[in-house]
Amino acid sequence: MTIEEMSQAICKAASDKKARDIVVMDMREISPSTDYFVICSANTATQVRAIADNIEDELGEAGVDFNHKEGYREGEWVLLDFGDVVAHVFMQEAREYYALEQLWGDAKLSVYED
Repeated sequence: MTIEEMSQAICKAASDKKARDIVVMDMREISPSTDYFVICSANTATQVRAIADNIEDELGEAGVDFNHKEGYREGEWVLLDFGDVVAHVFMQEAREYYALEQLWGDAKLSVYED
């Protein structure tokens, strides 16, 4: 699976659990640690965890394991690090507070649509 396919698989897995405002940020020219961020929002901590679980399950079925997971217990912001692609699943308030799209404002941003 290419990194582009991986980012799209993450987007689809998030969308399948009704994630909102799904975007892909191209970090290749900005960050040496990853190629893409996938960012999405959820309404509740339960939905954040359901989205994260589905991303993990769908990519696992495709043979892609994550390197690291953070924030799952709290459910406000779950980070799934797949190496070349990092998924960020936020509750809306946390997404607005941390504002990754503005923090990494030089990254090319693509909106995911089913």
